[in-house]
Amino acid sequence: MLSRKRIAGILVLLASIAAISYADQPRMQAARVNLQQARAQLQGALRNKGGHRAQAIININAAISEINEGIRFDRRHNHVLLAIVGTSPDQPRMQRALDLLRDAKSNLDAATSDKGGHRARAIRYVNNAIDEVKKGIDAGE
Repeated sequence: MLSRKRIAGILVLLASIAAISYADQPRMQAARVNLQQARAQLQGALRNKGGHRAQAIININAAISEINEGIRFDRRHNHVLLAIVGTSPDQPRMQRALDLLRDAKSNLDAATSDKGGHRARAIRYVNNAIDEVKKGIDAGE
């Protein structure tokens, strides 16, 4: 039989492994929240942006999808053993979306890269969304 000390030691080891395994998940989740908030801002903005607002929303949705896949990938693939061994005052919603997209990109940049390629694809979509929002600000009234 296992002693209580040995069981406690095993539980501490498992908790440590779990902490290492999911160390960057808060960054991925924070990026997802940033993107969801940016999408909400864009959805509330006027639609007179030459199609760029809508394209930014498409890119945000794709980035959110990639983040979700990256989180799932990280949870499915236990890599613990490797670890052990410009403001526009007339467009506040568009500007707020741009700020949130930049925050999402910052969170994605800070997350570990081991997400099966999903993090990198999410960054590309976020960059595309940033470009579209900037174009929308320029095209807007």
